[in-house]
Amino acid sequence: MELPQMPELMGLSLLLGLLALVATAAVARGWLRAEEETSGRSAGQKANGCPPDKSLKSKKQKLQQRIRKEKPQQHNFTHRLLAAALKSHSGNITCMDFSSNGKYLATCADDRTVRIWSTKDFLQREHRSMRANVELDHAILVRFSPDCRAFIVWLANGDTLRVFKMMKRDDGGYTFTATPEDFPKKHKAPIVNIGIADTGKFIMTASSDTTVLIWNLKGRVLSTINTNHMSNTYAAISPCSRFVASCGFTPDVKVWEVCFGKKGDFQEVVRAFELKGHSAAVHFFAFSNDSRRMASVSKDGTWKLWDTDVEYKKQQDPYLLRTGRFEEASTVPCRLALSPDAQVLALASGSSIHLYNTRRGEKEESFEQVHGECISDLSFDITGRLLASCGDRAVRLFHNTPGYRAVVEEMQALLKRASNESTRQRLQQQLTQAQEALKNLGALKK
Repeated sequence: MELPQMPELMGLSLLLGLLALVATAAVARGWLRAEEETSGRSAGQKANGCPPDKSLKSKKQKLQQRIRKEKPQQHNFTHRLLAAALKSHSGNITCMDFSSNGKYLATCADDRTVRIWSTKDFLQREHRSMRANVELDHAILVRFSPDCRAFIVWLANGDTLRVFKMMKRDDGGYTFTATPEDFPKKHKAPIVNIGIADTGKFIMTASSDTTVLIWNLKGRVLSTINTNHMSNTYAAISPCSRFVASCGFTPDVKVWEVCFGKKGDFQEVVRAFELKGHSAAVHFFAFSNDSRRMASVSKDGTWKLWDTDVEYKKQQDPYLLRTGRFEEASTVPCRLALSPDAQVLALASGSSIHLYNTRRGEKEESFEQVHGECISDLSFDITGRLLASCGDRAVRLFHNTPGYRAVVEEMQALLKRASNESTRQRLQQQLTQAQEALKNLGALKK
């Protein structure tokens, strides 16, 4: 093999060396120019009395930290009847439930927590709450057990029920412990509501297809109800624990009785009665505290109040007591809450709430843009004095002035018919208390 001649090798080496020197000089020149520009900029800033700019990397780090720290702005709402706003959740609240003893309010949010609030703090400056963490998921529905020693939640990702036990500590607080196993998955469509009977005998879950399940407390399905609504929008257990009701695409509310034997053993679920009168799909319904009244709101733009204290086994149908107009219901889904004494109906559409006197059918109060999101839950406390709503990261509590006015009207009517002095004194005391409450809230009508 013929080797290249020496002069040719030397020429090639010199050429490569020259190219390397040129490249090095270009890089050095660029670096010096950058340094000069930075120095000039710093000098100019100092001459103008301004501090020098920090490095681009530092700016990026600060911007990222600021983005991480920034949270969505809390929706601001004020009203003369706003009693309190509960603000501890860092995510949107999806559901709430008052305990049967009236001492607590449970709320769940998409921040993976359930919070238990003390109702005695509602009218105080500070609102204390206890936190239960939902591991690897978040709750979209929450319900207290009748003895207030546990609560159940529906898991958003797990699509099933989880039970949390509440253990009281020596310091007065609670420890929350989830049971080892969740309920088995049975529903094939998104859940619309859950509930626990006040007797503690059964649990109800309802999904958006046509399924309502009745469970025992250990997670075994006792009965499956096909509502035949085409789709369910809501279902609930009556406060008396006898009935389960549902509503949906059809223009009626269907009610079943859940029957147990004398020894407490489950027997069957039988059809009880229906609320018929709406001409379009029913959005929502609610029971009064004694289960003798029900209210419903429909896509036909009306709400209705019913007398359900009937002997359905003798084919007696519920009586329609009142029909009112609520035009918003014809265009958007609505929720409602019925006060414990059935004297006041609260209707929510979007982020606004409207209160009606059920005796006259008149709207008495309106709260506009209460939350930054659509209202997700609405409920009166067990006294009926406060109405609670949620829809963003806060629960807002309102004084129920229509309820106080209803008490005034009722006591004045009863006083006219009172026959003995002791009855008159008792009625007069209740009348005075309601009038004083309205006066303090600036809502006493002259």
